[in-house]
Amino acid sequence: MKNKIIATMLALTCFATLAIAQGRRAWRQTKPCEPIEIQLTPYKTTMLGNGHDTALISVKIIDKDGKEIADAKRLITFHIKGDAKIINIHNADLKESVTTDTSLQVSVTGSCWLVLQAGPTRGAIKLDAKADSLYTGSTEIHTVQPGAAHPVTTENYTPQKEKDKILGADISFLPELESRGMKFSDNGKPGDAIEILKAHGFNYIRLRLFVDPAGPKGYSPGKGFCDLAHTMAMAKRIKAAGMKFLLDFHYSDYWADPQQQNEPAAWVGEDFNGVKKSLYDFTVKAMTALKEQGTTPDMVQVGNEINHGMVWPDGEINNLDSLAQLIYEGAKGVKAVSPSTIIMLHIALGGQNAEAHFFLDNMTERKVPFDVIGLSYYPKWHGTPADLKNNMADLATRYKQQVMVAEYSQLKQEVNDIAFTAPGKKAVGSFIWEPLSTWEGVFDRDGKSNAYINVYPGIAQKYGVK
Repeated sequence: MKNKIIATMLALTCFATLAIAQGRRAWRQTKPCEPIEIQLTPYKTTMLGNGHDTALISVKIIDKDGKEIADAKRLITFHIKGDAKIINIHNADLKESVTTDTSLQVSVTGSCWLVLQAGPTRGAIKLDAKADSLYTGSTEIHTVQPGAAHPVTTENYTPQKEKDKILGADISFLPELESRGMKFSDNGKPGDAIEILKAHGFNYIRLRLFVDPAGPKGYSPGKGFCDLAHTMAMAKRIKAAGMKFLLDFHYSDYWADPQQQNEPAAWVGEDFNGVKKSLYDFTVKAMTALKEQGTTPDMVQVGNEINHGMVWPDGEINNLDSLAQLIYEGAKGVKAVSPSTIIMLHIALGGQNAEAHFFLDNMTERKVPFDVIGLSYYPKWHGTPADLKNNMADLATRYKQQVMVAEYSQLKQEVNDIAFTAPGKKAVGSFIWEPLSTWEGVFDRDGKSNAYINVYPGIAQKYGVK
């Protein structure tokens, strides 16, 4: 999902560069209802490389709050890199269009719908949308040519159920924030961030784990935040607070998401069997260390936002059999240490129903064992709340597994009303992403709780979160 998400995270949490800081100041100074960016929301980011498959992409001119400016008229240039072409644009003035082999310039007022058609080859497609005085919109789509499915096992797996409703939070940044001296408080009373969240209805904490984040190209060079040692220390705090624990394996030294799933440096050069063994061994090592200190994860993600695969290049989405085998090694590693731990498959795709089908159907055909379907939902990349609701309802009906929102930030009440009400008693709940420090955080930059945190006691009471 998200080179832009990565950039935002770095800017908000690491204060990366002066240029980013200046950009953020300019963004804040822009008036509401003033056009500032082109937003591209694809309803597929995986297409069949068969020369026929199409993807619908929403194009909107938005203000700094993400609201469409319906009367904003701009000449937008769409540029394609990769084997694809634009075959139609709805709600645009095509009379003013200018076309080349790789670009299309068209006049747009407020919004339009673009139809992209894949070519006959596999690979990556990059689509940019540019206009004078606006931030560029971009998206990346992978084209695949899947073959026949080869199951990873002959055993039939019966999904386990998470018995508790989940009101969770990913607060993996907490040790970094505390290392900079950040203190937390609620209504003027100092307190531990975990305890403050618990007091407002949260009952589950999610932590990400990298393989070697301290490495020179890792997430936290020289410091190792989000390595096993930091994760073990945080797990003790979570369990001491009487909360449950979701462990999010990234299987990378750096951020893993639909646009990058880079193999850990220590695994580079291994053949596929070697990569499988390394993934299994790392999973067992982490699970064993956590179990031995009395903090066994209640739930585990085998990979993070893996709808484009993981541990590239072996586990890229075009290599569906290999991807299934890697997920299976992770699931086996978890169950070898803790058979009762719930396994989540986490895909971005909050509102992309067709692509969610593609991924889950292929993993199901290959008999990958898992218990919960986790979706990321950020409106800018994943559609409207109605898209999320329809997708969750369909997935809950179509598959045996439970469903939940594994990441979100905005539209807190609305997202949770959807996450807790999927049909068939399949709804598990939600995890807000990094509410201590990013986007619409429930704490201000000085660590003081704000009005956003007051949404959660009502959600917990309404949906029986304990």
